[in-house]
Amino acid sequence: MKILGLTGSIGMGKSTVAAMFRAQGVPVFDADAEVHRLQGPGSPLLPEIEALHPGTTSPETGVDRAALRQAVWGDDVALARLEALIYPALHEVRKRFMRRHRARPLVVLDIPLLFEKGGWRKVDAIAVVSAPAWIQRRRVMARPGMTAKRLAHILSLQTPDAEKRRRADFVIETGRIKNVTRMQVLRVIACFIRR
Repeated sequence: MKILGLTGSIGMGKSTVAAMFRAQGVPVFDADAEVHRLQGPGSPLLPEIEALHPGTTSPETGVDRAALRQAVWGDDVALARLEALIYPALHEVRKRFMRRHRARPLVVLDIPLLFEKGGWRKVDAIAVVSAPAWIQRRRVMARPGMTAKRLAHILSLQTPDAEKRRRADFVIETGRIKNVTRMQVLRVIACFIRR
């Protein structure tokens, strides 16, 4: 099995590209979706998250993401404590995914903070999803509740796009029509399997 790390800054179109890999039959591990599930109703992590940040969870709805975001906003220590709780559980889920798909020639790990959290060391190659900065900004600012200040903060926590592109084995452009992006995905799959 070959492991392709898929990453990209906020608003670059990574979810769209991940869906294109899935449409070609490539198993995709979506780290963000798994974190949402680990913070959802019935998760064994809820009591621990509530203990760290009282008032941010409910047994019926799981984590109130806006409240939790507010609780850790700008507080590196609080964020590190939360990550120390969530990342081991996420690692276990990823290990189960890898076992389930061990006979496949290629799997994709869709990890937004692949460079920032050291995940790049655990993959065979890296694909970075990228678009021009003006398209990225337009996409992100269209999201509910997004502000210029919040976007600037998010970008300050992420490796710059130019650096990601420099370190990538493959760059998948999403600033054009979807068929162009889809063709790039198909070329990546073909190239990676040939390796």
